[in-house]
Amino acid sequence: MGGEAGGFRARMEHYLYSGEKKHVLAGIAIFAAVFGVPWYYMARGSKYQPHQDYMEKANKARGFGLL
Repeated sequence: MGGEAGGFRARMEHYLYSGEKKHVLAGIAIFAAVFGVPWYYMARGSKYQPHQDYMEKANKARGFGLL
């Protein structure tokens, strides 16, 4: 069991520090997936909202829109 963990660690260090193009591209792809997928889902429904619209909604939420 200890040999497997050492082999896995050695293999991962080889991938991390080798500098081979395929390893660098794989790292970039993994990084992009880890941060890109959540960003895509968070930004999917949001649209640009002008400041005036935002202020009108905020005033209505505070109860000032009744005047």
